[in-house]
Amino acid sequence: MKKTLFLSPPSFDGFDGGAGARYQAKREITSFWYPTWLAQPSALVPGSKLIDAPAHYQTVDDVLKIAKDYELVIMYTSTPTLPNDVKCAEAIKAQNPDTQIGLLGAHAAVLPTETLAENPILDFVCRNEFDYTCQELAQGKSYDQIKGLSYRDQFGNIKHTEERELIHDWDAMPSVFPVYADNLNFRNYFIGYLLHPYVSLYTGRGCPAKCTFCLWPQTIGGHQYRAKSPDAVGQEMALAKSIWGDSVREYFFDDDTFTIDKKRVMAISEHLKKLNLTWSCNARANLDYDTLKTLKDNGLRLLLVGFESGNQKVLDGVKKGIKLEVARKFMENCTKLGIKVHGAFIIGLPNETRETIEDTIRFACEVSPHTIQVSIASPYPGTELYKQAQENGWFTNNNLVASSGIQLSTLQYPDLSSSEIEDAVEQMYRRFYFRRQTIVPIVKEMLVDPQMLVRRLREGREFMSYLKERHTRSLVNA
Repeated sequence: MKKTLFLSPPSFDGFDGGAGARYQAKREITSFWYPTWLAQPSALVPGSKLIDAPAHYQTVDDVLKIAKDYELVIMYTSTPTLPNDVKCAEAIKAQNPDTQIGLLGAHAAVLPTETLAENPILDFVCRNEFDYTCQELAQGKSYDQIKGLSYRDQFGNIKHTEERELIHDWDAMPSVFPVYADNLNFRNYFIGYLLHPYVSLYTGRGCPAKCTFCLWPQTIGGHQYRAKSPDAVGQEMALAKSIWGDSVREYFFDDDTFTIDKKRVMAISEHLKKLNLTWSCNARANLDYDTLKTLKDNGLRLLLVGFESGNQKVLDGVKKGIKLEVARKFMENCTKLGIKVHGAFIIGLPNETRETIEDTIRFACEVSPHTIQVSIASPYPGTELYKQAQENGWFTNNNLVASSGIQLSTLQYPDLSSSEIEDAVEQMYRRFYFRRQTIVPIVKEMLVDPQMLVRRLREGREFMSYLKERHTRSLVNA
C-alpha cells in the first residue's frame, strides 16, 4: 500500500464545505459536517490518514507538516472551493514533487478533463463512485488499469479509463466509525439542529427522486438507492456505541432517501431502540402517521426535510414530487408526535418570482418547523439546473460563494434579480425566527438544557453577525 493521505483542505474561515456538506458555503452558525466522502475510501485503505482541516482549524502549514510523509494525497474538492484546493495541492507538490495528488468530488467527477487541463499540478481525478478507485490507487495499480479514473500520462496527455460500476454490495463496505475515531475530534462537529456532539453517516447511496437541483444523485451516487441491510446497520451502530459510549448524543443518517423504504427504516429503528440511541435522518415530507409513530417510539428525535418552496409551480418545475397539502399533513403529524423538524428551503429556483418567495415565507411560518435553513439555488455542474441555466441565459456569474464563503446567487430571471434573491434569504430568516411561535420553543429548550443554553446564545450571536454581513453586502451591491 502507498502511504495515503485523504485531505479536506483548509478553506474560508468557518466554511462548511467539506466532504459531506450539501451546500458548500459558510452557514448562518458554526456548522461542520463529517467528511464522509473521504472517510469511506479511507476505511478501505489500511494505514491511511484522514485530515479534515476546516473542522480542526488547520492551516496549509499544518497540512504540509503532515503531508511530507505521504506518497499519495487524495483531496476532496467542490465547485466553489476548487481554486483554493488547487493552491493547497501546489504547496504540497512544491514541498515534495514526487507526491501523487488527485481530486475527488462532484465537480471533478463531472468535469474531469477541464479540471486536469486547467490545473496541471494535478495527476488524476476520481470520477463517479470512487471508493474502490481510491483503494486501487493506494494499492499502486497502474493508472490505465483503474476504472473510473482520469489522469495525466507521462507525456502530459489527459486520459480516461472506462467507468466504474456503482457499488451494490453495501454490506461489504467497512464502517467509517474507526476512521472517525482515529482521525477526527468528534466534538469539533456542530450542526445547529442536531444535539452536540453528534456523529453522521451514510448507510447507502443513490436517490430515486429527480430533483433538478440536487447534487449527489446527478453526479456521483445515481438514482438507484443501494444500501446496507438493517442487520448490517445494527452491527455498525453497536460498533459506534462501543467506541463512544454515551458521549455521542445523537446519530444522523445522511442518506438522501433514508426513509424511502419504510420496512427497512423501521427494521433499523428497532436496532437503534435496543441500543438506546437518539437519532435523526433526512426524510421526504410524505411519511404517514403510523410510520412516524413507530420511528418516534424507536428513538427518532428530528427529521431534516427539504421543503424547498411554498409554491407548487416552483416545486413542480424542479421535479420535487411532493404536493404542498401532503407536506402540510406530514408537518401536522410530526407536531402531534413531538418529532422536531428542520426545514430546508431554497430561494431562486426556476419559476421564482417575488410572489413565490412570499408564498415560501408564508408556508414556512404556517407549518412552523422547529428550525429552518434558507439556501440560494446553486446550479452545480452536472445538474439539470445547471444545464437549464446555461440554455436560458440565467447565469450572472460563476461565483457560488463570496470571498468570505457566504453563498451568492449566480442566477437571475427576467423578473427577479440576483440581488433580490440574496436579499430574500435575510428577509425569510428574520420573518421566520423573529416570531413568538419560533422563539418560545427554542427558549424552553434552553431552559431545560444548560449545554443548549450556552450553545444557543453563541449561535444567536453568530446568526445576527451572519445577517449583518448579508445586509452589508446588499447595501454595497445596491
